[in-house]
Amino acid sequence: MHSPVLAIRRTPLVAVYGTLKRGLRNHHWLTGAEFIGADTLSDVTLYDLGHCPGAKAEPSHGIDVELYRVDAQGLRDLDRLEDYRVRAPRNGTYDRIVHRTAFGLAWLYLYNLDVTGCPAIRAGGWPGTP
Repeated sequence: MHSPVLAIRRTPLVAVYGTLKRGLRNHHWLTGAEFIGADTLSDVTLYDLGHCPGAKAEPSHGIDVELYRVDAQGLRDLDRLEDYRVRAPRNGTYDRIVHRTAFGLAWLYLYNLDVTGCPAIRAGGWPGTP
């Protein structure tokens, strides 16, 4: 049996919750990715950073996400967009973790920086999402 991380590297799913969602300014980064579906995550809270949201692993009433299947290059592109640093994940703006969704394991970007003073969003989605 393969480990979950190895399995996800073969056919990576990515859960997005902000500007990467359909109709928003960074969705073009998912050109060529396959839309899998929508889900609600109750162990993630969003923080409104102004220009985008940042997610923290905290209980919520359900945060709306979209799931996409991306190839290895697509995942590398998203890592660059999110300032995820493979060799030092806690040093980037976002860390990338494996998270359970209704569609199986998916990558989820968590915000590494301080959110003091940023409004918490514990249900639904970021104000900029459709």
